[in-house]
Amino acid sequence: MAFFPMINLLKTAAQYWPFSCYRAARKIRNYVSFLHRSRPATCPSVAWCSTLVPAADEGGAGGGGGEASTIVVSDFCCSLLRGTSNSISTPFPYLMLVAFEGGSLLRALLLLLSYPLLCAIGYMSQQLISIKIMVFITFCGLKVKDMDLVARAVLPKFYLDNLHPNAYHELAALIMGAASARVVVLSTSLPRVMVAGFLKEYLGVDAEVVGIDLKVIEAEGGSYFTGLLLSSAGSTHDHVGSSYNKHVDHLPHSKEVYKEEMSTLTRGDKYPKPLIFHDSRLAFLPTPLSTLALFLFLPLLIPLSVARIFLGIVPPYKLIFPIAALTGTRFRVHGHLSSDHHDQSSSTSTLMSTKKEKKGVLYVCNHRTLLDPVMLATALRRPVPAVTYSVSPLSEAIAPMRTVRLTRNRETDAKTMVKLLEEGDLTLCPEGTTCREPYLLRFSPLFAEVAEKIVPVAMDAHGGWFYGTTASGSKSLDPLIFFMNPTPTYRVRVLEQLPEELTCAGGGRSGSEVANRIQKQLGEALGFECTSFTRKDKYMMLAGNEGGVVIRMQQPA
Repeated sequence: MAFFPMINLLKTAAQYWPFSCYRAARKIRNYVSFLHRSRPATCPSVAWCSTLVPAADEGGAGGGGGEASTIVVSDFCCSLLRGTSNSISTPFPYLMLVAFEGGSLLRALLLLLSYPLLCAIGYMSQQLISIKIMVFITFCGLKVKDMDLVARAVLPKFYLDNLHPNAYHELAALIMGAASARVVVLSTSLPRVMVAGFLKEYLGVDAEVVGIDLKVIEAEGGSYFTGLLLSSAGSTHDHVGSSYNKHVDHLPHSKEVYKEEMSTLTRGDKYPKPLIFHDSRLAFLPTPLSTLALFLFLPLLIPLSVARIFLGIVPPYKLIFPIAALTGTRFRVHGHLSSDHHDQSSSTSTLMSTKKEKKGVLYVCNHRTLLDPVMLATALRRPVPAVTYSVSPLSEAIAPMRTVRLTRNRETDAKTMVKLLEEGDLTLCPEGTTCREPYLLRFSPLFAEVAEKIVPVAMDAHGGWFYGTTASGSKSLDPLIFFMNPTPTYRVRVLEQLPEELTCAGGGRSGSEVANRIQKQLGEALGFECTSFTRKDKYMMLAGNEGGVVIRMQQPA
């Protein structure tokens, strides 16, 4: 008898099932629309939102007659930075940078594996829970000094590349228009240690950052983050959404929404403050999708890099070009590659007549990576020796040409270079260190004082995924990291030999004058700007000295 009621139940379900599914779909759609409309005030849908709040109006009464005003930026991640997907800016890529650069591959992998959980929780509906999970994975056990290094040398590059230009200009206009401005930047998505330094150093905004604070413990070996938020962080997070945003809600005329496509700030001269020095291995913003692609391809990129290095050392020079093309390496050579540098007639000056004539040609290169001398030797198809200031034993062992270390003692290094030039040609990078951005550092004038035949060489290198240089990591891995890029690209342009009358020996010029002229010549060939920064300036900057980066243009000769 129970069989017939079951049949009736199935008939009823079949009759109403399509309508029930339709109703369920409508409810889901309405719920998603509700979440989209009711996003937390700490992460608004607009790219930029600000308001002027009377300084005396601390209690929200709307009064206060003082001239001092408070400029409130709704949230650093959502208002000053552009969105990474669907016009929504999330903290995941910037926390991934801290996990990858300040932590390890394992920490970065754990953060990536947590992303499906964050999606299941719902980032927009449960923002604080998602942030706590990401922050804990990123900072638990991380040294404070490592975080300071990342905040100073890594994050500014990615912040500037993703800076919302209209938002920055609007903020600058508000600050300039206020008689006495007090800037408050809310950071409810990123910890305060990731934001405060950038605002002051690169945007020139002396702001009070209100947001997430992290617990720190003292242990043997230094200070460490626990990955937990301070007890007051939660209340601060809630206070942000109630105290400051009530002013924004009551002053709709002060909001400014930018929905059009924004231009990309790609060059240093377009930054609010020039970025010349930065340090990281990743050359792309690690969004969840790009980070997943990185970990999927990493097991293939490492053996590919080793194969590229091996095939670039063992075969004869005439076979390297086709082999490089087969392995995905792009190598472009331009300029004067013939050996007529040795045949150009030149008379020895009276100043050098008592000394043995220097027959070697000194190839002066700007410095992009440690592979510059190797690429020049490949372009010339002969192993030209190179002098270096600091190179790892591994790099010396695998170099296909002779490498000689300099001591940074002027007299000793001059004697070494004179001896090497008497034996033949020589390669030198007078900057003394690499520079990633389109700038040239100051050229040491020592090379101009010891060489009679000088040939400038313009070098440029591009990767895409990884930077092949580092200031704080292991330099022995630089060649391996560079060739891990899917399509590593190197361009070598050999310029004309410097006329004899413009050298120190033949024209009586000073070493600084010759060095400045060659720096300017290489800068024009590459489209780079010349500065007077030195190797010491670079490492002091990346090591944590206070003060901004100011371009100091070298006066051309």
